[in-house]
Amino acid sequence: MPFRVCKSFEIENGHMLSKHPDKCRFPHGHTRKVECILSADTLDSNQMVCDFKVVKGLIGDFLETYDHALCMNTDDPQFAHFKQVYGDRVIGFPHLDPTTELLAQTIFEHLRASLAEYVAGPPSSYPVRASVRLEKIRVWETSSSWAEYSE
Repeated sequence: MPFRVCKSFEIENGHMLSKHPDKCRFPHGHTRKVECILSADTLDSNQMVCDFKVVKGLIGDFLETYDHALCMNTDDPQFAHFKQVYGDRVIGFPHLDPTTELLAQTIFEHLRASLAEYVAGPPSSYPVRASVRLEKIRVWETSSSWAEYSE
């Protein structure tokens, strides 16, 4: 059984689901909790999977782009208008509704790539072994509902 660690973040994030048959097709927001779960079969020389500071450094700025932003399907008839008015605070999901499931996948893919780049990069005060795996990303939409993505 591997060791697992989780670093959590909170962001205020909005979305609208153009394909939804009810209220979710209108702009609305959530206080989202994002959980990043990493694992390793053994601990490093500091008795850690990896330092939590590394996880924050790898994903913090990326999550900041989603904080107080509105995620929209680029096919939504209002996408161009919202993008023009609010600029980078509107994040387009090409031809897809930005569900919590897709947000979890997007965050997973970003952190997986960032982790691989960090491991392959120059030596650091906070080394991470190549055996450390990103296990999953869980995104809470409400206090009682979440979606997660893993590979």
